[in-house]
Amino acid sequence: ITPLKDNRTFIISPYFDDRESKITRVIGIVHHEDVKQLYCWFCCRPEGKIYVSNAEIDVHSDRFGFPYSAADIVCLEPENCDPTHVSIHQSAHGNIDLLPRFEIKNRKPEPFPVDFTVCISAMFGNYNNVLQFIQSVEMYKILGAQRVVIYKNNCSHLMEKVLKFYIEEGTAEIVPWPINSHLKVSSQWHFSMDAKDIGYYGQITALNDCIYRNMQRSKFVVLNDADEIILPLKHPNWKTMMSSLQEQNPGTGIFLFENHVFPETFSTHMFNISSWNTVPGVNILQHVHREPDRKYVFNPRKMIVDPQKVIQTSVHSVLRAYGNSVNVPMDVAFVYHCRKPLQRDLPKESLIRDTSLWIYNSSLIMNVNKVLSQTLL
Repeated sequence: ITPLKDNRTFIISPYFDDRESKITRVIGIVHHEDVKQLYCWFCCRPEGKIYVSNAEIDVHSDRFGFPYSAADIVCLEPENCDPTHVSIHQSAHGNIDLLPRFEIKNRKPEPFPVDFTVCISAMFGNYNNVLQFIQSVEMYKILGAQRVVIYKNNCSHLMEKVLKFYIEEGTAEIVPWPINSHLKVSSQWHFSMDAKDIGYYGQITALNDCIYRNMQRSKFVVLNDADEIILPLKHPNWKTMMSSLQEQNPGTGIFLFENHVFPETFSTHMFNISSWNTVPGVNILQHVHREPDRKYVFNPRKMIVDPQKVIQTSVHSVLRAYGNSVNVPMDVAFVYHCRKPLQRDLPKESLIRDTSLWIYNSSLIMNVNKVLSQTLL
């Protein structure tokens, strides 16, 4: 996260995007009113000529009332230039040597090295839900994820050990996310709940960056939080589920799955594994009761997307895309979301027992034990 001189514009990363015309799309954060004019300074190859072009500032529509928002800073690339780097500036004049330069990613098309990448936006608040995090990552791997990208603001010392293990294993990629060094961040999603600069640790910006970062590296990108797992009910894994969903929905690039809360306040005595009791965090295998749907309450959705079809995303839907979105029926898959209850006054009798997760219990227990023995125990 690099601030520009105005301290109203923050650059995450530029990406080459030639899906319509050759543009450089810079993922950033801007003050939605104060930032009116920006320029892209391209350094053209091979002779190093400087070319300056006017940027279009496309502030995402889902600010949720906060003054700062995710934005695409979009510049048309000059002809016969093939720039590898770009600088962003408030003026068309100045000295390029004094401006920060950013490498333009996605310049060279790569074959997809992986099928599924999971994006975890914003780990913050001295995050220490270690057991549930390990269980989630191991579930993602069982279901077919080869990479998990985590935008890390901060976490506990114990959690650092686990992340280090996953980095060395080749599963995790950590993007440092020190957003609170630059802006007053809220841990709420709406300005009315907490009047700060930007919502939920800049989650929306991180998700957009994650999609572009993986556009040429992953066939699908899974957008969910670390306490959520998209559970297939008719297929053994994501790959077979997605083949089937794509076959039934040609031209669709965005698949939305309904979120269901499994409150951590109700647990079963099954799978009370004694060696896990010393590890901080929730044991998801013990939480198999979900809250019933409420007639007038929208169940938010989480997504699996074809990144090549996404232009801009929000948290529970895609704002702009090529192709269609489809809501995946609950009997095909749903989001298992183990967290504090949303319907706090419900008696246990009103909860619905749902043991879908237990299908994976033996491989999950084995994998979690392996990670714990190599990291914490």
